[in-house]
Amino acid sequence: MDNLYYQPPSNEIFNEVKEEAMKIWQGYDNQFGYVDGKLERIMTLENVGDNLMYIVAMFDQSNQAKLASRLSEEARTAIRERIIAGGALYEIVF
Repeated sequence: MDNLYYQPPSNEIFNEVKEEAMKIWQGYDNQFGYVDGKLERIMTLENVGDNLMYIVAMFDQSNQAKLASRLSEEARTAIRERIIAGGALYEIVF
């Protein structure tokens, strides 16, 4: 599989994205257990395949932008490159 979308980033980038995504989810109301479900799923993910992009895809566009604003330039670049490799137009990539 040569497509960058399906290749894991460095462990540092993966862990950074994972931690920041969990912080965002923890800021939401968990009245119906939705947040718990998201957090449990993220916590079980390992840095393999497209799990980085799976974490990003858990969010709508506004929360993807929120996530991006909390990440290092290296993490944003890793995500941007994978989104483009997955077929997205450059103009819509954060």
